[in-house]
Amino acid sequence: MITYRKYLEFKFEEKITVKNITNHVEMILQESNIKNGIIIISPQHTTTAVFINDDEEGLLQDILELLEKIVSTEDESSYKHNRYEEDATAHLKRILLGRSEIVSVTDGKLDLGKWEDVFYVDFWGMRNKKLCIKIIGE
Repeated sequence: MITYRKYLEFKFEEKITVKNITNHVEMILQESNIKNGIIIISPQHTTTAVFINDDEEGLLQDILELLEKIVSTEDESSYKHNRYEEDATAHLKRILLGRSEIVSVTDGKLDLGKWEDVFYVDFWGMRNKKLCIKIIGE
């Protein structure tokens, strides 16, 4: 068994950004020469997340709007964490989506469904953030 690790760095000017990173993950998988195993996609910051879904018209906006309904930014003063920093909603939205994704790898390809893509979301942009891609297999 072997492992391969690579980091991606992102900095978005917008406060909230969703980026389809499927091509980035596939390129790193090809670099690794690992044909069978698993790939773990993990953001390295508490206001970012990774999720798998469809890259269909309007869906990403629907996801962001749903998260906003659950964790509203309308009354920022109601969040205790905002007494120290202003990013409480970003932390809470990350909890709802989860931190990482694990995808199996077969014959050098990601085992994603026909309509599945890998997305990175930054809920508190404007500074550098890292994403770790770790591949374990043979």
